[in-house]
Amino acid sequence: MLDDLREARRLLDLVINDTDLNARALRAGEAMIAALRTGKKILICGNGGSSCDAAHFAEELTGRFRADRKPLAAIACTDFGHITCTANDYGFDHIFSRWVEALTREGDCLIVLSTSGNSLNIARAVDVAKALNVTTIALLGKDGGRVKGTCDHELIFPGATSDRIQELHMLALHAWCLQIERALA
Repeated sequence: MLDDLREARRLLDLVINDTDLNARALRAGEAMIAALRTGKKILICGNGGSSCDAAHFAEELTGRFRADRKPLAAIACTDFGHITCTANDYGFDHIFSRWVEALTREGDCLIVLSTSGNSLNIARAVDVAKALNVTTIALLGKDGGRVKGTCDHELIFPGATSDRIQELHMLALHAWCLQIERALA
């Protein structure tokens, strides 16, 4: 266990000391705040554990994070009816892109979570969002994969394994919750 904790601390220290990454994270948070201020919404999606992180982020905004405040418009693509229908009828690679096409409007924000950046369903969601003039934000890992360079805002976190990268993604999501809450409370 100590080795895992030391590795998590090492990676967190890399993130803390990466001034460029932190500046990009701040700008991404500002983009979400701007969208919410103008009545737009935040949508978020990911596969597996990243799907759970997407749901967690959305509920922190629609419910509450640290302060009592009005609920904020956020939706995670976790509806099993949509996912299974779309996967069955169109293929798993289309589950997020069809959801984005159905629910986003110009000025919304789409956050995609992918520890590898190589999920075709995530890449397709970004493509549809860009075509609809939706602000795109990516939380990635490793080398950023196929999604690298395709989003308006991009954060690539260090780590060799999905669990370490997801831990850093969750820290970023919580930091954004606080940034958003402080700006809009």
